[in-house]
Amino acid sequence: MTRIAKPLTTLSALAVLLLTGCSQPETASAPRVQTASGTVQGARANGVVSFKGIPYAEAPVDELRWRAPQPVRPRDDVLEATAFGPSCVQQSIPATSIYNDPPTAMSEDCLSLNVWAPEHAAEAPVMVWIHGGSLRIGGAAQAMYDGTVFAERGIVFVSVNYRLGALGWMAHPELSAESPHGVSGNYGLLDQIEALRWVRENVAAFGGSPDNVTVMGESAGALSVTYLLTSPLAEGLFDKAIVQSTNLRAFPELDQAVFGLPSAEDTGLRMGRALGRTTIAGLREMDAETLTQETARLRFSSQGTIDGWSLPEQIIDVLDRNAQAPVPLLAGFNSDELRTQRILVPEAPGTPEEYERLIRCGYGSRADAYLAIYPSDDPEQSTFDAVRDTIYGWAGEHLVRSQTDIGAPAYLYMFDHCYPAAEALGICGFHASELPFVFGQTGEDAALTANWPAPVDDTDEALSAAMIDYWASFAATGQPVSEAGPDWLPYAQDQSFMRFDGAPHLGRDPVPGMYEFHRDWVARQRSQGEQWFLQVGINAPQTCQTEGSAE
Repeated sequence: MTRIAKPLTTLSALAVLLLTGCSQPETASAPRVQTASGTVQGARANGVVSFKGIPYAEAPVDELRWRAPQPVRPRDDVLEATAFGPSCVQQSIPATSIYNDPPTAMSEDCLSLNVWAPEHAAEAPVMVWIHGGSLRIGGAAQAMYDGTVFAERGIVFVSVNYRLGALGWMAHPELSAESPHGVSGNYGLLDQIEALRWVRENVAAFGGSPDNVTVMGESAGALSVTYLLTSPLAEGLFDKAIVQSTNLRAFPELDQAVFGLPSAEDTGLRMGRALGRTTIAGLREMDAETLTQETARLRFSSQGTIDGWSLPEQIIDVLDRNAQAPVPLLAGFNSDELRTQRILVPEAPGTPEEYERLIRCGYGSRADAYLAIYPSDDPEQSTFDAVRDTIYGWAGEHLVRSQTDIGAPAYLYMFDHCYPAAEALGICGFHASELPFVFGQTGEDAALTANWPAPVDDTDEALSAAMIDYWASFAATGQPVSEAGPDWLPYAQDQSFMRFDGAPHLGRDPVPGMYEFHRDWVARQRSQGEQWFLQVGINAPQTCQTEGSAE
């Protein structure tokens, strides 16, 4: 468990303390670093050095497709590390999507990472960023994820690529037979773990401390961090975790159906049959992009597999046993996550009366408790809020509570900031809307995609600066602090949380009654062997029998 140092009073003081060594020569020439696999040459600008496109594993191609990542082989030449490596092969998404950010280059040979560091850093805190994108899109080269803002605060910041879609997450009986562990799937997770091993072995050469590593992710990246918290293979590879909008649904098991889900191996077999490739040899012959696009068309769901090795059991079961990594945690969710994920939200009833009838049919004696949290006066907003909480809100709070239960410092937040561009689209507090604020991508020069509503005014920039302070200080010391906001108390102190709404505001219990209600509902669904992910609100199983029949 990480030892928590006394927090510094300012982030500038943190930077001063860290910039006392010299990992690179103090010359005008390009910075060079000697890694375990060879020398890399990067770039410097305004006191920050950067190294991009560094391989951390061998290319997962040909016979290495659908195998655990292999350590990168040493090289004799100097690697020019001034341009991002290609993103991993991924499916296309609609051009109108707010999340559309197609990679400038993609390849199956994609297992690379990027490093930003303060010039002359020594023993600096390290942050490792795992990008989101539903485990099927995205990459470390996305402009929003530039690590400069953290390097300016004394952090060595690392971003990683990992395999996506069927190439990263498909299981198959033949692949399990090939594996020395008798498992398959989770290749993207194994990539992330290999990247963390690379960081442990090499980050000191960039001025970072291998004993002070924070793993951080949003959405699918947050889910990945949640996997890492429960994976024995990741033990000892990180010291703190930042989780932005995770979920705790049931996941498929390797070779048996559970919670209404087919086994992961059966899903892989189904993919092969649909593609006319009934063997792994045949699937390995397919072009990577064709395979990815076709399995996406067949609705392959990129997700972790409970394989008994890399993910030994359901995440929620690991948390129940208090067997997760005992590290400090900062976690949270956004106030209206589903506004840009409407496909997950059922159409709300047209009247309060119909809404209440459906809730009473679904919840019986629990209906009054449900309606106290999600009232009938605004059926649409209550429906959005309920789905938000069953996916993100309850999961974030449960994770924070679980760390609190094992004695690890844990901090909860809700991002509830509504700025004009988002308000104009009716998507305040949408899924991932905190990202520009966490990465300093606010103002007129922000590196955002064409569809992203840009936060550009002074309030946005001030909120961003405070959030970066909190995130960076947490990575440094395990305690989030900012001179621009209140002291962030741990959740253990009266369910404290930070609401980011125009400015940081400390509160308690973000949605009163929410956590307790969903905890009990999830327990009910689990006991009946049913998935609990989206069966909530007007999607709850309808009974309409006697009061209490839903119990």
